Amino acid sequence: MSNESSMTPGIENTHVTEGEQLQLVTFEVAKEEFAVDILLVHEINRMMELTRVPQSPAEVEGVINLRGKIIPVVDLRKRFGFEATDSTEQSRIIVVEVKDRVIGFIVDRVHEVLRINANIVDPPPSMISTIDSDFVKGVGKLEDRLIILLEIERLFGAVCSELPDDGALIAA
Repeated sequence: MSNESSMTPGIENTHVTEGEQLQLVTFEVAKEEFAVDILLVHEINRMMELTRVPQSPAEVEGVINLRGKIIPVVDLRKRFGFEATDSTEQSRIIVVEVKDRVIGFIVDRVHEVLRINANIVDPPPSMISTIDSDFVKGVGKLEDRLIILLEIERLFGAVCSELPDDGALIAA
């Protein structure tokens, strides 16, 4: 799935056109609701067995073999500094592309694909919960809940640069 020209413009832009829509995949981590742009998501998988890789960054749970491609998987709870828990029947691995690397991240549960107006998304406050606000693209205000929109490149960019290339992961 190509995302070169279909990336959602930055939420922090003040020039939001009336009726501009964001299409998001929403998910839960530690009872908080988050979302990412659907155009960045390659697929969503049930939990599967992970292979640990020695000397990988702490938040990297391991790697999976997805149709012959080795993909590192990050535990989003660890990345955010939340308390670690065991995976459940509802846990999922969301596979995305970051800086030309495919990476998966574990969430407690996937909720839905949601379409919202960009004008109901506010820029991130200086601090949200325990998450460094650099990862937060904005906060969507729905009638009954708030959704934290994540900036995938900022969230996983450092992790991707710490990981060896795919060939080195296979050799490990």
